[in-house]
Amino acid sequence: MSDQTEIAVVDELVARARAAQAGYADGATQERYDRAAQAAAWAIMEPARNAEMAELAVRTTGLGNVKDKILKNHRKTLGLMRDLSKAKTCGVIEEEATTGITKIARPIGVVGAVVPSTNPVATPANNIINALKCGNAIILSPSPKGVEACTRLLGYIHAEFDKMGVSRDLVQMIPPPGTKARTQRLLETADLVIVTGSQDNVRRAYSSGTPAIGVGAGNATVIVDETADTRDAAQKIAASKTFDNATSCSSENAVIVVDSVYDEFVAALAEFGGATVSPALEPQIVERLWPGGKLNRNALAKDADVLIDTLQLHDHVDAGTRFIAVPTSGVGKSYPLSGEKLSLVLALYRASDFDSAKELAGRLLAHQGAGHSVGLHSRDDARAVGLGRDLPTCRVIVNQAHCFATGGAFNNGLPFSLSMGCGSWGGNSIDENLHWKHFLNITKVVRETDPDEPSVDQIFQDYWAEAGK
Repeated sequence: MSDQTEIAVVDELVARARAAQAGYADGATQERYDRAAQAAAWAIMEPARNAEMAELAVRTTGLGNVKDKILKNHRKTLGLMRDLSKAKTCGVIEEEATTGITKIARPIGVVGAVVPSTNPVATPANNIINALKCGNAIILSPSPKGVEACTRLLGYIHAEFDKMGVSRDLVQMIPPPGTKARTQRLLETADLVIVTGSQDNVRRAYSSGTPAIGVGAGNATVIVDETADTRDAAQKIAASKTFDNATSCSSENAVIVVDSVYDEFVAALAEFGGATVSPALEPQIVERLWPGGKLNRNALAKDADVLIDTLQLHDHVDAGTRFIAVPTSGVGKSYPLSGEKLSLVLALYRASDFDSAKELAGRLLAHQGAGHSVGLHSRDDARAVGLGRDLPTCRVIVNQAHCFATGGAFNNGLPFSLSMGCGSWGGNSIDENLHWKHFLNITKVVRETDPDEPSVDQIFQDYWAEAGK
């Protein structure tokens, strides 16, 4: 297919989306936006459809497991809808009495969203719901492996739209086969681009000339210090690491344990299915996890039995093993275990004390995952603040299962999301979880107020007292 034909395919989608969005926003009410968002949310949350799409996603991508995808689709969407139920996104949303400023929510227009194969249902649904809540149309560009699941999701959304008289053209996707040319055209012609997944796609989005929000690479690093409840930490780390076979960018990739509780923690990890193998097996595991220098697809987000078979570890782990912890010490390109693994393999580091653990966490983030998140299992909250003050990270997750907490949870204050901004450290334009405010323009009506002009003396008197004029 010629480049011009590829461009025409996308241009037709964008033209239909623009027409649908104009009608959607014309005379809009908050109720209209809310109902459309609810329609999209119910399309994924209805139990039978959720289960069907989870099974389809695992079967077609080969990533994750059905049970956890069902839970993810449900809880992530339910949490998002909780957040959105409190959000005003249409018309006047705020009157500031002290400044005289009135804030008016305005749609962005057509959102282009590039979504990954790791979450081919939950991530696009999250983007769709946010876009609709804010009065936008949206066009998805799914990964090749995620096309079938994404197509099924859109089919269910359109069926719900038909009940409500909502235009199907508000939610579309680039038809298969997906190509770089089609995705590039979407990046160039949308009004806003949201990219989750491939860092190559994130860079292309930022260079497309369209306002873009991309998210950085994960490589979640967690510290267990000498004050931690090691059993509680092990249970939470095991639950998080094994969830959906570690497809999440927030799944623990490295755990750094302070020496005085190392043996206690390893014993607790075994209680919850974490097999800590001999350090002598590291070369074998690295060779089989990255044959030819590329992550082995037979290990990528696969069930534990498949992983154990791929790594040939049957003689080294017990029956019932849920994930593998590999003791290691190296950091950097020559040490693949220090990076993101997207598998049920955990790099296990040992540190002499908390300060050494903190320094090691900084080196791991500098290698990969800067800006994303770190975790701390500790009874010393001041240490969590210290990590947030000193490390290149946008989130410090304290005494929680990392992958459940980082994207928002019912027991913490982060907004529900599947896309985590990593700030300037991760090369991103946002440092927070992607949420509804990123899908809006806000117009300010500015009125005259009483003057508030200080004298030069008021501004500089403290400086002059110290430094002189």
